[in-house]
Amino acid sequence: MTPQQVTDLVISTLERCRTSHANAQAVARALLGAELAGQAGHGLRRMPSYCAQALSGKVDGTAEPSAQEMRPGALRIDAANGFAYPAIEKALEWLPAAARANGIAMAGIHRSHHCGVAGLTVEALAQKGLIGLLFANAPAAIAPWGGKKPLFGTDPIAFAAPLPDGEPVVVDISLSKVARGKIMAAEQQGKPIPEGWALDADGNPTTDPSAAMKGTMVPMGDAKGTALAIMVELLCAGLTGANYGYEATSFFDADGQAPGTGQIIIAIDPAAFGDHALVRFSVLAEAIEGMDGARLPGRRRQALSATLEANGIEVDDALLQQIEALGRAEATS
Repeated sequence: MTPQQVTDLVISTLERCRTSHANAQAVARALLGAELAGQAGHGLRRMPSYCAQALSGKVDGTAEPSAQEMRPGALRIDAANGFAYPAIEKALEWLPAAARANGIAMAGIHRSHHCGVAGLTVEALAQKGLIGLLFANAPAAIAPWGGKKPLFGTDPIAFAAPLPDGEPVVVDISLSKVARGKIMAAEQQGKPIPEGWALDADGNPTTDPSAAMKGTMVPMGDAKGTALAIMVELLCAGLTGANYGYEATSFFDADGQAPGTGQIIIAIDPAAFGDHALVRFSVLAEAIEGMDGARLPGRRRQALSATLEANGIEVDDALLQQIEALGRAEATS
């Protein structure tokens, strides 16, 4: 499929599923970005759950995010229990000018939802010459180290820095060993997952993606991963007033109340401490790229994106048929 075909498919499908045109456009931009990044678990494979939640009202597909400037460098955004992407786009509109005026600026989003590929948000800031940071919490999937009950989400952390020549450096990590979307994709495809990704509900290692979805994710770096998850939960929920991971409902089904999770997005002007930053960034980047076998974070994805833009995006036929059927029964009833 071409990027335009993916975009049109997402918009038309969501509009059948009680979602406004503006919100469907924002979701389409995010899902297309995920597909171009090679992150299928955050791309079109999210459509069945997104549409089911919009139809049930768990996500308000017509919500309009609102924003309040709390300080010159602090914007509080209410995503209004809609999709996260319109709120994230509102943050990206405000952050650049505020960061340049103050040296640093942050947007805190509450009553939010799944934020997709975190690296795309910070990369958008870096492409405007800013350093970007994003922290997002998610429904509980990781237990505290030594415990069995999930309290924290897989909670992505992303960072991007501009370079004077070339694409930005982009770091995008999940605090589980793998993103939960990969397990969702394996479940949809009927494929096993590698051992070491997740535990079942009894705390035992599993290769069954369905059992993994009912259990917990193995944290990245063991105890270090859960420590970072505490940091993210405090920033994204404690600071913004959003739900903690254990208070949030699932991103994957249409049951219950809105998840109400949160995101913190920070933009930093590299010139805040003088005009040396970009030159110094390039020194480290060149040292990494000049080493045999090493590469800068983000380069593989950026190259893949260019290839997919040119050659098209491969979409599983079964998934495509499933998406094309979404909302049709409701539209004709």
